[in-house]
Amino acid sequence: MIKIITIEREYGSGGGEIAQLVALQLGWKLWDQLLTEEIAKLANCPKAVVEVREERSDPLYYRLFKSFLRGSYEGSLNAHKLNVIDSESILKITRRVVEQVSKEGNSVLVGRGSQQFLRDRQDTLRVFLYAPREDKVRRLIDRGKSQVDAEQLVDTVDRERKAFIQKYFGVEWPDRGVYHTMINTTIGNRAVADMILDFVKIVNASLAA
Repeated sequence: MIKIITIEREYGSGGGEIAQLVALQLGWKLWDQLLTEEIAKLANCPKAVVEVREERSDPLYYRLFKSFLRGSYEGSLNAHKLNVIDSESILKITRRVVEQVSKEGNSVLVGRGSQQFLRDRQDTLRVFLYAPREDKVRRLIDRGKSQVDAEQLVDTVDRERKAFIQKYFGVEWPDRGVYHTMINTTIGNRAVADMILDFVKIVNASLAA
């Protein structure tokens, strides 16, 4: 039986909203912002710090700064006090949280590599959501972004997610082989949520056969 749904998404495709609809309909726990909050708590750092590092590779300047800080004389003296939060640290914590959530079940997880961490679990339905660029830009403008900001975000965020998945999991993004279904969200959030819920029923029936 399906106990976990992971929803990976292109930026601006409505993944968060659709995940919320699915979780509400099933009465399951939604791990989206909650996942970020849990990672921040375990990393002992502000949520905002995690938000700018998750699903991204560390930029070169950040890696150089980290190496300098840890290699400096002052850094050596205070190594036990250093709390440099980088993408690798966040990834390790994320894996712990995702694996714990998967044990509890009845949860919808959004992104953060959850589809890769849980790729071999039969009780997990893995979904990828996408949309045409113009539709993603429109969605972001509807949320209050300017045309320029919306276009820039659509063009850059997914590029960062792609680099993150390639670096830490060694696969292309989207890794088509890991998903049970990939859905174009231009049909509307409710329709996509209903498709996911129907797919859960189909997979459950198949597993029970």
